[in-house]
Amino acid sequence: MVALRRPLTYGHLMVDPAETTSIRLTELTSCGGCAAKWGASLLRDLLDGQERPADPTALLVGLAPFDDAAVVQLSDEVGLVSTTDFFPPLVDDPDDYGAIAAANACSDVFAMGGDVVLALNVAAFPEDLDPAVISHIFASAARVVREAGGVIAGGHTIRAPEPIFGLAVQGVVRPGAQLTKGGARPHDALVLSKPLGTGIALASGDEEAVAAAIRGMRQLNRDAATALRARASAIHAVTDVTGFGLAGHAWEMAERSSTVLVIDADLLPAYPGVAAAAERGVRTGGDARNRAYVEGHVTIAVPDSEAALAFDPQTSGGLLAAVDPAAIDGLAAAGFIRIGRVEAGRAAIELR
Repeated sequence: MVALRRPLTYGHLMVDPAETTSIRLTELTSCGGCAAKWGASLLRDLLDGQERPADPTALLVGLAPFDDAAVVQLSDEVGLVSTTDFFPPLVDDPDDYGAIAAANACSDVFAMGGDVVLALNVAAFPEDLDPAVISHIFASAARVVREAGGVIAGGHTIRAPEPIFGLAVQGVVRPGAQLTKGGARPHDALVLSKPLGTGIALASGDEEAVAAAIRGMRQLNRDAATALRARASAIHAVTDVTGFGLAGHAWEMAERSSTVLVIDADLLPAYPGVAAAAERGVRTGGDARNRAYVEGHVTIAVPDSEAALAFDPQTSGGLLAAVDPAAIDGLAAAGFIRIGRVEAGRAAIELR
């Protein structure tokens, strides 16, 4: 049974602290979290067919090439950062689901170097789902958006056979100061702000591993992004690690930058219990799709149980950045860990 852990208010709705629900959100869906994303290869094929704007002068970041969010210049001092992210439940607790969805959606704005300003709920729920559950999801998300520096100001909800929730998030950034996936330079260090393995942890059945992954997924990337922005001249490329896994998002950085990203498997941070689960062969459906995405672009020189950490689809993962090595010590206080380096050469990923 999932207990609704605290009284929450959303709009005019108030949930009694004694209320509980026997609902398990993950039983209402076939695939949860960012593992529910379409495969990156199929997504790229779809985007390649999209019409590009005729006058893109104000569009600083769009589909050519796509990044973590779009950025459009509104004035000399203000650029609008716009993104949306939503997914089916990957956890049973409504409070966790709302918080993780909000942290995950806000992460795209932080990855672009922006400040979160406004968010809108994007929601689809079965008609017979307990309204108290929905209220908890909404309220938890609102609390995280406030922590991110913004406010939820509306949204849209439809009926659907499976629950889906997320947010459309708007932020601001000074034009020219936005961070992108391109720009990694030879001799840069690769740093990551959160452990890996959320998909494996949730699939493992290990309660301690699940609890640790949930705590990590609820955590905002705001402090990590602030640390990067404070060292702007030393930060050359940034992305957040989500459904395509570390290897998939690293490949996008390598491709945009025309460099080789060398990832040291021994340095990869993992949530508790994940390494043991990977050794047992625990994988998610996203693992195979992520391997297919980088096929032909990745060299693997480590055991599969270690490589699995790089292909595991992440939900609300950390920020991956290519930075001047001199910035590493200053970034450590914000949770960044060095996981590799950038080398010259044809765009590729190496797992060593």
